[in-house]
Amino acid sequence: MNLLLERTPSGTTCTIGDLYIDGDWFCFILEDLVREVEGQPVESWKVKGVTAIPAGTYRVQITYSNRFKRDLPLLVGVPGFEGIRIHPGNTDADTEGCLLPGMALGLGGESISRSREAFEALFAKLDAAEDAGEEVEITITNARQM
Repeated sequence: MNLLLERTPSGTTCTIGDLYIDGDWFCFILEDLVREVEGQPVESWKVKGVTAIPAGTYRVQITYSNRFKRDLPLLVGVPGFEGIRIHPGNTDADTEGCLLPGMALGLGGESISRSREAFEALFAKLDAAEDAGEEVEITITNARQM
């Protein structure tokens, strides 16, 4: 299964993107602000707890999260980041680099809504792919204006 997250330019508090599964639009994703400086090491631009992960392609595995006390999708091998998961949430206050799915945009474009609904539908697809032995990857791209 191939996931594609196309980020739009960051707002004042967060970055919103479109998530596609095997080419079909699935939901919105809310993340922290993109601070990435292409060609520079993560340590030079990362602000702990308020920075989106680097653009790139990452394997996705479902593993147990001690923090959330349940199985959640984990992005594997993110440079300069650990424990990057996909989980429900609505604003930048709900993430420290993680990806938050939502079915609708909030007012002003700085939040998402129906996150639990989007997460559960996404989790079901990821879980089924993993159960079928299918490898899951996510490719994250930054908007040109960033």
